[in-house]
Amino acid sequence: MTASPNDGVDPAPNPHATAEEVEAALKDTKLAQVLYHDWEAETYDDKWSISYDERCIEYARGRFDAVAGDQPLPYERALELGCGTGFFLLNLMQGGVAGTGSVTDLSPGMVKVALRNAEGLGLPVDGRVADAERIPYDDNTFDLVVGHAVLHHIPDVEQSLREVIRVLKPGGRFVFAGEPTTVGDFYARWLSRATWYVTTNVTKLGPLQGWRRPQAELDESSRAAALEAVVDIHTFDPADLERMARSAGAVHVHAASEEFTAAMLGWPVRTFEAAVPEGKLGWNWAKFAFGGWKALSWLDENVMKRFVPKGFFYNAMITGVKPGDKES
Repeated sequence: MTASPNDGVDPAPNPHATAEEVEAALKDTKLAQVLYHDWEAETYDDKWSISYDERCIEYARGRFDAVAGDQPLPYERALELGCGTGFFLLNLMQGGVAGTGSVTDLSPGMVKVALRNAEGLGLPVDGRVADAERIPYDDNTFDLVVGHAVLHHIPDVEQSLREVIRVLKPGGRFVFAGEPTTVGDFYARWLSRATWYVTTNVTKLGPLQGWRRPQAELDESSRAAALEAVVDIHTFDPADLERMARSAGAVHVHAASEEFTAAMLGWPVRTFEAAVPEGKLGWNWAKFAFGGWKALSWLDENVMKRFVPKGFFYNAMITGVKPGDKES
């Protein structure tokens, strides 16, 4: 089968969903994906502390190396599936992993921001609004396909992986990172809910009201959270990810996981940041949050992995190769 980019102009972003649209999206996961990610696109990098400097270049390259191992670089042409704002591919390109890139996402708002970010960085990247289950590129197009925190949004993950294999050149590799494990998602959500509840209630008290976001912003965050519950479809066991990748036709399949204690700090920190007014937290907080995450990530990698099962870590990663003459 061969697919080509759709004719015509990609749809425009819709960053302000109506109550009726949100209600409809609760019953339509793909509509929910579009509305939620269009809603988040312009503020997504700030929300998740995403940057395109050495800090995130090191992070993206670290995830790639952790699961793919030592590879001959750069790959000539790479695709990011479910690109969001382009965080993974753009930082991998800056880190020497790929020369040119393409981005796709179901959300027009995310594609718009990803292309804007690429232009600002001077990176050769094109993009399309596209469904990950029907990638709009020809067979044997890419040397590398990557994605970060995308597979858990896709209704039919195995079908998407088949599409990944189709658009890869023989011997081409895919790398997906940032996927929630089933156990990790359980404790992360409970920690986030508890943090949100405590923060939004404590800041009702007189001396702390200056730390409370306006109610309209809190209500909008709650509506976004309602959609988030719809767009987060799957959690994974690393072994199940390996099985799906092999079933889709990949070889040299390998899954890994990371962030155990780091996730137990990271999720309350992110939730607290979302619950207080923008700009209230300063440089010392950012230094604490990032330094704490790095320290606990080191602990997870060098100590916890020795005795904590792979499926208990929060983030799962998966890589594989399309069969062919150029297999590495």
